[in-house]
Amino acid sequence: MIFLVLQRNKRSFVPYMKGTMMYGGGKEVVVSIRYPLGSFEPLVEPTLEDRQKFMQQIPSIVPTLRQIIMKCPLSQLHMPYREGGWSIQQIVHHLADNDMNAYLRFKRALTEDEPLASSYREDLWAELSDYTEVPVENSLSLLETLHFRFLILLKDLHPEDFKRTMRTQVLGSITLDIALQRFVWHNQHHIAQIRSIANREAVKLHKE
Repeated sequence: MIFLVLQRNKRSFVPYMKGTMMYGGGKEVVVSIRYPLGSFEPLVEPTLEDRQKFMQQIPSIVPTLRQIIMKCPLSQLHMPYREGGWSIQQIVHHLADNDMNAYLRFKRALTEDEPLASSYREDLWAELSDYTEVPVENSLSLLETLHFRFLILLKDLHPEDFKRTMRTQVLGSITLDIALQRFVWHNQHHIAQIRSIANREAVKLHKE
């Protein structure tokens, strides 16, 4: 198994690359290539400043994905980030599906009393034809529009709105504060996986 050393910043979830190592603020942890940012560890009671920092990361998600992907040859888009893992194309389509679901769950929690957040078989969705045949730009454009709408919604909310809750199968009952953090972490988590493919292949080309 391949391992990376990561300095995880629990307040931003934003790593940056320096050579083959990943750095940020916080304590040093060793994580596998499957979870390059480590596991999800939310701030239970984030401040207004924390919340703003999470929201400020959303507009950069699609540009970051495009910046990485545009440097990848077409063949690399179908390359898994690890043995048995998803390809770049599958990850991007998964992000679109996940963020659509997350957006709807968020709106339900704003308008219903602790609704049950529906789950889906993401492993089986990744095997469907729209994951293998549709160009990644389709999902990048979808994400761009979705994030634009989500930000408009988020910016209009009051602090007490973020205390509303939903029930999830994985995390149990969570507030919208935690749901927002999960949304950002999930995108950054998969961006790190995609970046690992691009960096690995770039190193191979350099050696050749």
